[in-house]
Order: sequence, then structure tokens, then C-alpha cells
Amino acid sequence: MIKVDKGKCIGCGLCVSMCPDVFEMDDDLKAKVISQKNNPSVKEAVGSCPVEAITL
Repeated sequence: MIKVDKGKCIGCGLCVSMCPDVFEMDDDLKAKVISQKNNPSVKEAVGSCPVEAITL
């Protein structure tokens, strides 16, 4: 299950740019999960998050 820790998220938008079919920015400008599609780009987004806010 893909999760974003809103307490850690700084709203950089990197995950959204890397995987827009799984992540989007919410009204608080924090990333949120919109789909549980687990594909290679999700793993890349998890590894690229600068504050390690995304977990699988």
C-alpha cells in the first residue's frame, strides 16, 4: 500500500511530476495518493522523495 506521511511531506511535487497517475497535490499543497498502481515509477518516486515521506 502506497502512503504519504503528511507530517513529513514538504510539498515539493517531485512525486507528482514523476508519477501523476498515482500522486497529486491536495488543498494543503501536500502530496496525496490517488491510485494504488504499483509500477516502477512509483518505486522511483519513493526513492526520490527528499524527506522520505512516501512508503510502500
